[in-house]
Amino acid sequence: MIDERSGFSLWVDFIERDFINTKFKKMLEDEIVDGATSNPSIFANAIINSPAYKEQLKELEGLSAKEKYEALAVADIKAAAKALRPFYEQALEGYVSIEVDPFLSNDAKATIEEGVRLFKEIDEPNVMIKVPATEAGYEAMEELMAKGISVNATLVFSPKQAIEALNAMKKGVSRFTSEFDEGRVEGVISIFVSRFDRKLDDKLKKLGIPPSKTGIFNAAKIYNIIRENRHPAIKALFASTGVKEGQDLPKDYYITSLYAKHSINTAPLDTIEAFEANPNKGELALPICPEVIDDYFKRLEQNGISMPQVYKELMDEGLKAFEDAFSKILDSLK
Repeated sequence: MIDERSGFSLWVDFIERDFINTKFKKMLEDEIVDGATSNPSIFANAIINSPAYKEQLKELEGLSAKEKYEALAVADIKAAAKALRPFYEQALEGYVSIEVDPFLSNDAKATIEEGVRLFKEIDEPNVMIKVPATEAGYEAMEELMAKGISVNATLVFSPKQAIEALNAMKKGVSRFTSEFDEGRVEGVISIFVSRFDRKLDDKLKKLGIPPSKTGIFNAAKIYNIIRENRHPAIKALFASTGVKEGQDLPKDYYITSLYAKHSINTAPLDTIEAFEANPNKGELALPICPEVIDDYFKRLEQNGISMPQVYKELMDEGLKAFEDAFSKILDSLK
């Protein structure tokens, strides 16, 4: 659902060739979504399991595994960007994002070079380059945006990461606008949500603390930081918003609980379908009062839960998952 009054946008967290040419276009026509995201895990599942790539792979014989992957990914992202272009031209969202090689997450120079190359190869203005929120990533975010390339800061778990990404993006936008008279460059800060609850809920239940709240309160805290900055070109994006097996929650829990003005939620297909069927969709859930958020995290700390440690572990696990998925793609294409 796209809510122009509040500035809320829903993106689909899924990319696959047959889907782009069929159901995705119908979702755009019905104005259910106005953007899309991808990551190495999504591409791994699509390329390895879908027969839609077999024909192009025959044409790519003789290339390296990474060259094959990029050719497949570029074709999909380009097709999605073309389908989304009407939204982009109406100054709505209309973006699709592609991630740089996750093994480059600590190499700013290589990340910038790959981001520029991918953007040029796709050759569509409404593409965002996804960059992990690492020290090298912040440098890459600024440089890419200064060149007029929109950026999705991914794997954001902590408020510190969000602030660093926000500052880098602001510098990049400022450099771009001071150098170019026209053009559009924007950024989203992808706040990962459900992974907190999958990590902590069992422990919280034993402590008598209500589960499935940590991801929401953490995302709400970061949303408040981004909202207070009021930068027109930078938005909060809530990611990792699907309910996983074993979580006793409504399918659209992480959309309805984070419904907010000037924000984006990127979600899997089944989560979007549940949200569309929800008669109460569109009710604002954010902002949450800072004192309420602080009280929650003080309670966690008092019960021996170190959020800095949780942030570090989730970041390490997130990067590892993307690296493993990327390796899986390359192995399948050798």
